[in-house]
Amino acid sequence: MRRPRLRTLGVVSVCLTLLAAGAVAGVHWARGWTGSVTVLANWGGSEKEQFERAVERFEAEHRIDVVYQGSSALSQVLAADLASGTQPDVVVLPGPGELTVYAAEGRLKPLDGLFEAGAYDDVWTPKVAGEDGQKRTYWLPVKTGLKSMVWHAGDSPKDGTTGGAGIARTAGEPDRWCLAMESGATSGWPGTDWVEDILLQQAGPQVYEQWATGGLSWTDARVRKAWQTWGEMVGAGDRTRVGRILKDDFGQDCPRGSAEHQGSFRASHWQGVEGDFVHSAEVIPGARAGSDRWEVSGDLAAMLNATDEARKLIRFLADPGTRLPDFTVNKKAPAPESHGDPLKRRIGSILRDSERRLCWDASDVMPPALRDAFHQAVLRFLVAPGELEGRLQALEALSDGGRPTLPVCGTT
Repeated sequence: MRRPRLRTLGVVSVCLTLLAAGAVAGVHWARGWTGSVTVLANWGGSEKEQFERAVERFEAEHRIDVVYQGSSALSQVLAADLASGTQPDVVVLPGPGELTVYAAEGRLKPLDGLFEAGAYDDVWTPKVAGEDGQKRTYWLPVKTGLKSMVWHAGDSPKDGTTGGAGIARTAGEPDRWCLAMESGATSGWPGTDWVEDILLQQAGPQVYEQWATGGLSWTDARVRKAWQTWGEMVGAGDRTRVGRILKDDFGQDCPRGSAEHQGSFRASHWQGVEGDFVHSAEVIPGARAGSDRWEVSGDLAAMLNATDEARKLIRFLADPGTRLPDFTVNKKAPAPESHGDPLKRRIGSILRDSERRLCWDASDVMPPALRDAFHQAVLRFLVAPGELEGRLQALEALSDGGRPTLPVCGTT
């Protein structure tokens, strides 16, 4: 869902942001502000606006200037900052994969004691090993998303049935799917979401977690089956169709009568066509009956410099009264039932339901090099599904089973 540019452009963008922020900071200091805290994230558009509105209260209450650094080349900019010793005070990364590595290297500062115990389920704020081997909490979610969703416009032109039943009857017809792989440097991630979700629904959370953390080979029969299932559903190998979907942007409008396997961030689009969603297990061939397993994603805040200002900002971000970009999984925040939008009420309720099994997007758990290779592999698979075995062997060669691990699937 993110579009990193080349590293050079990302660094230039941050430099320009810092120059502008310096001018603003000068005004703040002239008005008696007492400190500052830098935040690096990749939010843009409405998400950035929501965050800036939220921290206005923090700045007013604490007289601390929040210097926001936005970059679409987030991982590259952060790595460069860490290497030069100029890292931001707080970073917001999509998913726990890179954060787990940084925690093991001693780069992150513990957040224990900076938010109320029990405010988040363990899948969102697990304790992971630091440089000394001791397990602590190193991040908290500031924005979360639901996956394992199939969106539809509420009808099926084929037989008039609605919901999962109508989609399931036509799931094997490739033209039924609104499928687009183009997303700049991260092109292919809609395909990795598909493969991950199919494996989760067919093989279950234990197999899924083993695979995501390097404990199960990419060439395992269950992993291979997930790829093949996806290929059969969307028409892999059809050069005309594949040529189109490789060029189509993932954010395009989907025609009425189609279905789309996307996350909760697409709610606004489908509201415009009176859309709805069903659990992907109702559609995926071979999915376990009665599945209540959902893939999830999240933007996680971690502290790199343990300054007083950074600690205060973390406490503010964990405050249930702070309005951050949708969706929050802070149990102390207003209940999802209070949301005026029916779709968002359902999504928020699933994300915060302690009886459901939530599993992190596997790509967001993997090391960046493996994640990027996964993106490329699904693009090539669509063109040449007969070369799947070679793709899986190449991914297995990149997989490092000795990397730091974390709980991928929670009991929530």
